[in-house]
Amino acid sequence: MAFNSPQTRRAFIANLGRLVAASALILPTLASAEAGPAEVRLDFAFYSPPSLVIRKFGWAEQEFAKSSTKVRWVQSVGSNRALEYLAADAVDFGSTAGLAAVLSRANGNPIKTVFVYSRPEWTALAVPKDSPIKTLQDLKGKKIAATKGTDPFLFTLRALQTVGLSKNDVELVHLQHADGRTALEQKRVDAWAGLDPLLAASELEAGTRIIYRNVSFNTYGFLNTTEKFAKQYPEAVERTVRLYGRARHWIQKNPDEAAKLLADEAKISIDVAKRQLARTGFDESIPGQSHRAALKAAAPILIAEGLVKPGTDVAKVVDELVTEAPATKVALLFPLGTTR
Repeated sequence: MAFNSPQTRRAFIANLGRLVAASALILPTLASAEAGPAEVRLDFAFYSPPSLVIRKFGWAEQEFAKSSTKVRWVQSVGSNRALEYLAADAVDFGSTAGLAAVLSRANGNPIKTVFVYSRPEWTALAVPKDSPIKTLQDLKGKKIAATKGTDPFLFTLRALQTVGLSKNDVELVHLQHADGRTALEQKRVDAWAGLDPLLAASELEAGTRIIYRNVSFNTYGFLNTTEKFAKQYPEAVERTVRLYGRARHWIQKNPDEAAKLLADEAKISIDVAKRQLARTGFDESIPGQSHRAALKAAAPILIAEGLVKPGTDVAKVVDELVTEAPATKVALLFPLGTTR
């Protein structure tokens, strides 16, 4: 553009002034639209060691201080509680088992799985040390403590199915995990679908005996958020996933320190903590096709036992639940172990 006359120069300056003024109005609006949440609410759980690492070291507080976002921690004592918190908008991120997340979404809880925080063997069917029960068939007509809506509960149904039994062949006693342990050790129930670290503690401290274990019936540890939060604050989701990736990496690199941290936080012995971590893998982080396949293979139990509405397309539910995007973006930052 040439400024050959005073009039042209004055017109240009006037237009530039109007553009700057308009920008002053537009930019705050854009900044507001891209602003993160005022608060991020994270759950922590003793069955999710990465959540304990993040909380202990204050990594979330450090990360979200950059955007003046407050952090609040809420304890989940089981997948059922984490899912209830997500449904009630009491947390933004909840730690659950994979199949429990599928069941919850199938029944109307609009959640998305954004990270795999562990590949555990955290549940098994256990009996008191002097129990005459030795096999799954021996459980017919017996009382089994299990927390409804959690991996141990679904594990129990799948285990019974392998020997031709269903929930109608036993008496399921719906107790929260810690209460289930107490009921077993006091012999108020015949068996218990335990959850680490409570199961490991009962084995070592009360001589509780495992009668059935099956690692393939233990679904993955899933970190979930709500569809609403994921859509409104995608950057906050990625930042949280990054923290979990960092925690997973730290646990792999520092197994002894991880066991001590778990023992201190969960108020358990170091031996119990080591047993829990010994049967927990941290090599996977990106929820993807292998996880979808595992969940779809497990999903028929939800239909067979009437846990979802008739006609529910559980395979579609699984596909809608699992999303790779956030974890894929941050996976290369913490490459130790496999990512799928």
